[in-house]
Amino acid sequence: MTFRLLLYVAIIVQFIAMYYALRLVRATKYNSIWILFIIGFILMAGQRLLQLWISYGHPMPEITMVWFDIIVSICISVGVVMLDKLIIYIDRLNHHRQLTDKRILTAVLRAEEKSRANFSKELHDGLGPLLSSAKISLSSLSKSEMDPASREILGNTLYVVEEAVRSLREISNNLSPHVLADFGLARGVQNFIDRSSSLHKVKIAFATNLRSDRYDTDIEVIMYRVVCELITNSMKHSGCSEIRLSLSSSGEELELQYSDNGRGFDPQAMMDCGMGLSNINSRINSLNGQFSISSSKGKGMRASVKVNVRGARSLEAAPSTIDKQSHNRRHKNKQK
Repeated sequence: MTFRLLLYVAIIVQFIAMYYALRLVRATKYNSIWILFIIGFILMAGQRLLQLWISYGHPMPEITMVWFDIIVSICISVGVVMLDKLIIYIDRLNHHRQLTDKRILTAVLRAEEKSRANFSKELHDGLGPLLSSAKISLSSLSKSEMDPASREILGNTLYVVEEAVRSLREISNNLSPHVLADFGLARGVQNFIDRSSSLHKVKIAFATNLRSDRYDTDIEVIMYRVVCELITNSMKHSGCSEIRLSLSSSGEELELQYSDNGRGFDPQAMMDCGMGLSNINSRINSLNGQFSISSSKGKGMRASVKVNVRGARSLEAAPSTIDKQSHNRRHKNKQK
């Protein structure tokens, strides 16, 4: 009696499982793996029915039960083998999708830098000469005789034009830093630090062993942008009085260590809402690099960036427009 009761329970459970499995056939788009598993469920339920039939005294050849076992084993085994192949295919597909996402991100960053470089060139070569001509004309006027009021107006106008020229140079340099393209990452970062220190009272300590080492243009530009973003965030939001950063190369790894003594923050919250941290993370991901940040209230922040200079090249397809512009600048400098 107990055996029959267990058979009834097993039949009910297997039919419930089979019902829900059949409902998922359309959701799985009639995948052959899922269909094989459903056939296995149906055969196992049929096997239990036969056992129940035999328990009531009805004869049944043993070969029938053996065939049921063989067919169920075949369905399950083939399904498992196909499932293994499907999992491998999905993993390969996910890997290709990640590579595609990184290539797209790299292309977007290159397009952004190209737009910056073009805009910087237009400002420098277009508006720059006009302001310089205006400055020369005003300087010529200052040599002529005029009353004190006119001379004061002329002096103020000349000062405004000089400030406009200086601002234009800063904007052009921020958009596309020529020092970075001409002299490399270390000089570019040092130049940005010098300009930032002259405008703020924050002390910035910078150490590097790069000297005149050069890297792929995408690596140099992205690392430069990351340093600029971190320093700008610290000066604007942290209330710090001191910033320390080091840029070092060891073998094929380029490493940036950054810290400030500001008020600190919740890194995860800032990563979600902005402050440029998500932008930094995206840029580093485009180089196959690693970006980590730690901070807490009242204890400042620390950030670390590690990039394999060879691994970063694995996503490259062809030299970018920025690469060509940088090469042209270096060629001109050598001629000079």
